[in-house]
Amino acid sequence: MTAGTRCQDASRCIVTGPADALVAVVSDGAGSAKFGAEGAWIVCRTVLEASREHFSRSAEMPTDEECGAWLDSIRDRIANAAIRKKEVSRQFAATMVAVIASDTASLVLHVGDGAAVLEVDGEWQAPSWPENGEYASTTFFVTDDLLRLRVTRAPRASAVVVFTDGIERLALDYAAGRPHAPFFDGILRPVAQAEGVGRKRPLSVALARYLESDAVNERTDDDKSLIIACRR
Repeated sequence: MTAGTRCQDASRCIVTGPADALVAVVSDGAGSAKFGAEGAWIVCRTVLEASREHFSRSAEMPTDEECGAWLDSIRDRIANAAIRKKEVSRQFAATMVAVIASDTASLVLHVGDGAAVLEVDGEWQAPSWPENGEYASTTFFVTDDLLRLRVTRAPRASAVVVFTDGIERLALDYAAGRPHAPFFDGILRPVAQAEGVGRKRPLSVALARYLESDAVNERTDDDKSLIIACRR
């Protein structure tokens, strides 16, 4: 972030269960929240733990009710963290964008802004668009009194890209209401061409360098988190 403040984003990615389901989650802690970064990490840790537990006993995608229970767990953990710090939960406000991608289907869990973009049958799709509040630069958080969890089911994806709101201006064509395909084609190519499976540290370093470049920061001054995954 160009303002020089602590990064409020968190991100995690795993492959889990007999179904080898990809779970990718990013979260952006609210800049106005004292412990927004901690809230973001609670979001990511809880989604990964809940996913591991779910796929340890089932190869099927979680139901809407189970997804709602995951969000309840996030809120409970944030409430407990707030009690320990003698604060209120909104001081841990954070968004959530999570994708679960199996060999047969995809699932997006979304609260607030940021987005998940999937490559399905050779085309880039955004099954869950960023959701903003009534006023400019406002959105919704997992700590809000009125929950706004969106659960979207999509077909099997050959590639997944998950990102926080700092990437939106680069990645989304708001006028057309669709992903900006050249951006996604460009960032996916090195991942698709890399050998082996798992995280590729050199690619992560190169991506971080690109996201912190002057050309990118001229278009966005927010924290930027981005997860890219593709099938072999």
